[in-house]
Amino acid sequence: MDERQRYEQGMKVRRAVLGDAHVDTSLKNRTEFDEALQDLITRYAWGEIWSRPGLPRQTRSMLTVAMMVALNRPEELRLHLRAALNNGVTREEIREVLLQTAIYCGVPAANSAFHLAQEVFARQDE
Repeated sequence: MDERQRYEQGMKVRRAVLGDAHVDTSLKNRTEFDEALQDLITRYAWGEIWSRPGLPRQTRSMLTVAMMVALNRPEELRLHLRAALNNGVTREEIREVLLQTAIYCGVPAANSAFHLAQEVFARQDE
């Protein structure tokens, strides 16, 4: 796959996982400064890793949620909680992932993640 094909595949997966509205906003808000990063993310995160057949998207979502908790990245966690729901991960499965992070990432990290997840769920319910 060449870089153009990887970008196109990445954009397809990115839209499927994050939703058209989020991707359209990201593209609209792109600047000359961050355009190279956005291109890299689309090609490699979405076109290479998220496109691999080795794990289902639900599993990739749950792994990513756990990693965002571990890395204390609340904005990315919020994004990937929504993505997990888009990918068919249930709220119960998200709860189990967050409980697992309490042991391996620490209770304060999990506590923050639970609060953030409740915000995401509340917005989804509106």
